[in-house]
Amino acid sequence: MLGMLFTDKECRELDYVLRKELDEMLLDLHDSRLDGEIKQAIGKRYKIIFRMYARMASPKELSRYVMKVTK
Repeated sequence: MLGMLFTDKECRELDYVLRKELDEMLLDLHDSRLDGEIKQAIGKRYKIIFRMYARMASPKELSRYVMKVTK
């Protein structure tokens, strides 16, 4: 495990970057032009970024990025 100290401004910037990355990946996951393998790779990365964002976001903000499971 790695610990880091951030200033308030750096935390806001990290929050912004993570949200934008999650938004982009959600768009990619719904893009019909991408095949299954690519979507799988994006999904794995999404889970990692989501867990990072979950450490700093409120439950209300986090609920926006919860992926719906479809079968």
